[in-house]
Amino acid sequence: MKISYSAITKPSFLLVHPELPAIIYPKPHLTSNPVLQIPCRHERFIGLVTKSQYSSYTSDRRTRNRNNSRDSSVPKVDNKPIGLGRKQGGSSSLYSRPSLLEMKNEKVENRARVYEFLRGLGIVPDELDGLELPVTVEVMRERVEFLISLGLTVEDINNYPLVLGCSVKKNMIPVLDYLGKLGVRKSTFTDFLRRYPQVLHASVVIDLAPVVKYLQGMDIKPGDIPRVLERYPEVLGFKLEGTMSTSVAYLVGIGVARREIGSIFTRYPEILGMRVGRVIKPFVEYLESLGIPRLAVARLIEKRPHILGFGLEDRIKPNVESLLEFHVREASMASVVAQYPEIIGLDLKSKLRSQQSLLKSVINLDREDFGRIVEKMPQVVSLSKAPMIKHVDFLKDCGLSLDQLRQMIMGCPQLLALNVDIMKLSFNFFITEMGRPLDDLVAFPAFFTYGLESTIKPRHRMVARKGLECSLAWMLNCSDEKFKQRMDYDTIELDEMEPEPLFDMNTLMEARSDDSGSEYEDSDDDYED
Repeated sequence: MKISYSAITKPSFLLVHPELPAIIYPKPHLTSNPVLQIPCRHERFIGLVTKSQYSSYTSDRRTRNRNNSRDSSVPKVDNKPIGLGRKQGGSSSLYSRPSLLEMKNEKVENRARVYEFLRGLGIVPDELDGLELPVTVEVMRERVEFLISLGLTVEDINNYPLVLGCSVKKNMIPVLDYLGKLGVRKSTFTDFLRRYPQVLHASVVIDLAPVVKYLQGMDIKPGDIPRVLERYPEVLGFKLEGTMSTSVAYLVGIGVARREIGSIFTRYPEILGMRVGRVIKPFVEYLESLGIPRLAVARLIEKRPHILGFGLEDRIKPNVESLLEFHVREASMASVVAQYPEIIGLDLKSKLRSQQSLLKSVINLDREDFGRIVEKMPQVVSLSKAPMIKHVDFLKDCGLSLDQLRQMIMGCPQLLALNVDIMKLSFNFFITEMGRPLDDLVAFPAFFTYGLESTIKPRHRMVARKGLECSLAWMLNCSDEKFKQRMDYDTIELDEMEPEPLFDMNTLMEARSDDSGSEYEDSDDDYED
């Protein structure tokens, strides 16, 4: 039987030969039955049908895929873009995601709204570019309101706008809680944050706690830690092995007692932020160049650590030049600074000019004599006008002439600063009990600096019982032990007369007992305007 291939119109028809078993299409490969022998012409026919059937199946699948693809890409009737979480057309359950460009645009829009809110408050957000900010105005409003509740102003925020990058719950509250637990007073938080707003970026565990532990390790008492932080909050930002440790090592190296370090830093914690090479070392070396021994400089720092804060170039050196200009001798400069270290930190030139003019008007003191007064009592530059005039008037009332008065003040400038009421009691005893002439006072004006009950009365009575005639200087200008020895003399030798007491630099370098305590309270200056 002949088979016409032109009768095959659709490759998907199943053709079965009556002598052959049914064949299921489509299959990529056919396995021949070992029992059934298929004629050669039938094998060629079956291969053709199989190839056509497989080709039609593949083509149909591709067509359906293209149709589905076209259907899914057709937008909805309302032409709205498909956003996050919106279902695509038909019965599909897939969700679309915004593109990177869409996310970037949304972020820009949010930042623009936050900037607009800040500008409305008067806050300039220019420095916030690149800083991670809240995505909503509401969160930013919470931060601003919290900062204002702490006492900060819009101006404070503008001074450090990066504080707006701190979260209230994650940054601000934990830091402030920690400071409060240490003992930092809430009333100081405003000034604390104005001086060091960067603390709000810090981690309590990683940044703040180690610094506090380090301060305690330098013998700063736990009760004094809040005072140190309130006075110098910037210390919380220093590296432990950086400036702080170097400062300690250098101060101990020049002779500052190790046990005094805690006291020094408690009274003047700003030293912790001073660079040794730029600030501390040049200061020490300059005072040495004036004639003050290094160990004496160390003692001055122990007593008044704030002198390290005097600017060397803009304050100390110009003040030394001013002292020289007002006839303080270069050889006496070390004594002047050692007696009154604050003199190198004052606005000095105007004070020198004012005091020189005052003494010229009240006792006719010339310029060179004014220099001698400053050498003996440098604190004179800080005395107020009214008390000085009051002391001069008292001495005039004692019957002293202007020349005698000038001679006394030049010999003992302390007369301008003593307690006038006590001076009156001493003068009355001098006149009524001692019966000495005024010339004795002129010769030894330091008489008024000795205690009436502790020194003047008992020594005068012993001299009177002994029947000795002596000067006030011989009687008073010596120690109690030396005075007892003099009471065994029958006569007074001229070589027993001691010179008037002058400042002794060696007294600054005397060894101190190990049980000397540290005074943590700031001592007020004896002489203030």
